[in-house]
Amino acid sequence: MSIRLTLTVAGLVGLLGLGLVHHATLSAETSSGVGPDLESTGPLTFGPGGVLFVADNRAATIYALEMAELVAGGTPGTTNIVGIDQKIAALVGIDVREIQIADLAVSPISQNAFLSVSRGRGADAQPVLVRIDGAGTIDVVSLANIRYTMVELPNPPNVNPEAEGNRPVKRRDGSWIANPRVRMQTVTDMAYADGRLFIAGLSNDEFSSKLRSVEYPFSEIDRGTSVEIWHAAHGQFETQSPVYTFVPYEVDGEQNLIAGYLCTPLVKFPVSELKPGAKVIGTTIAELGNRNRPLDMVVYNKDGRDYLLMSNTSRGVMKIPTDSFGNADGLEVPVLDGDTAGVTYDTVEQMTGVEQLDLLDTQRAVVVARDDTGVANIEVVALP
Repeated sequence: MSIRLTLTVAGLVGLLGLGLVHHATLSAETSSGVGPDLESTGPLTFGPGGVLFVADNRAATIYALEMAELVAGGTPGTTNIVGIDQKIAALVGIDVREIQIADLAVSPISQNAFLSVSRGRGADAQPVLVRIDGAGTIDVVSLANIRYTMVELPNPPNVNPEAEGNRPVKRRDGSWIANPRVRMQTVTDMAYADGRLFIAGLSNDEFSSKLRSVEYPFSEIDRGTSVEIWHAAHGQFETQSPVYTFVPYEVDGEQNLIAGYLCTPLVKFPVSELKPGAKVIGTTIAELGNRNRPLDMVVYNKDGRDYLLMSNTSRGVMKIPTDSFGNADGLEVPVLDGDTAGVTYDTVEQMTGVEQLDLLDTQRAVVVARDDTGVANIEVVALP
């Protein structure tokens, strides 16, 4: 394994902001240029031709980076790396406790893994994009000469935690404070399918949970669809909890988004119903247990059957057969005391500590997994 430093530490302060050249306006909400000036890096997903979509939650903007030759390192593929968080920290000159890995995406062209990383915490955190190749080489990717287009998301959660409209948080003593983290949930996940980028997250609307889609290449973006779900573990309908992770998946010949929520309902939304400005109620096909948060999911085929593989915080990696997604009755009653209901799952015992995952090929996945000591590792694992 080798580590390659492509930027000086002194230059890291402006890590992804250097080289901003110009913005050619395409519409009121989209622009293009060279050298994107990212304020943060959140969810990642690949699109056509090596384009990497990056959500900048602090700026409420999505960038489409035309990675070109940067989509590949020296060696195709991705390999196991012990202590990836420690190695990134050493690479960018900061304590490992100040490194946060937000997302993982594997290039379908090179099979190199890309990590969305924050150097530091809070308002001073700096965005870092990291690439790992098949030889274990770790690169900080400079975006100074990368062409991009960008689209600004309308009506995002207010960036000022004291501003009217930013959802408050209730303290244990019963008092309320403004929620400074809501803006970082402007985009919680993204996926590209059928020529469109699908986007989950929050808005500043009363029904704040949103699903959006935008054609790529970008032209313009609408206000999105407000989504509501029956949350069986909470025994109520909810409109403000965001989708934490989702995948596009065809159910009975119709494209759907299969979405995971906090505490952990699994919900399907037909894409055909996601109209601009509409309010849509999803079908809750499973309650997978409370006191749990979904982290990431992929769909794969094994021995002729499709499965949803979902990492989460409390119940181990879940392997969920998709056969019954089409005829699953929507849950309509409370499911309490940590019970589960609806579509069933198996726990993948050999996959532990998994936070992020993406498909490497038809047989393997790349995961970010933490061991018992809290160290983050890159692992290439067989699909169960």
